[in-house]
Amino acid sequence: MVPELPPLPALTRAEGELVDRYLEVVDLLGRINPARGRDTYSGLRAAQALAAKAAALRDALTLMHERGESELHAATLGRALRVLDGERRAGRVAVPPP
Repeated sequence: MVPELPPLPALTRAEGELVDRYLEVVDLLGRINPARGRDTYSGLRAAQALAAKAAALRDALTLMHERGESELHAATLGRALRVLDGERRAGRVAVPPP
C-alpha cells in the first residue's frame, strides 16, 4: 500500500501555476545536467523545451505581480514543493557526489 501524501497547502491559482511552472523548469534542468545525462540528444531536447517553460514561469510571476500578489509566501510554497517531490527533482540539477 502506498503511503498517503500530505495535502497541498492552500494556494492561489497563480501560486499553483508558479509552483507547477517552476518544477517543469527544474525537471528540464535536471535532464540537461551534463553530470547526470546519458546522451546529447535528450539534453538537446530538454534545452529546446527550456525556453518555452522559462517563459511560462515568467508569465506566472508576471500574473502574480499584476494581480498585486507582491509577496512570495516561502514557507507555504516550500511545503507545496515538498509535497510535489520538489526536493528530489531539484536534486537532479546538482552535481552528484563522486
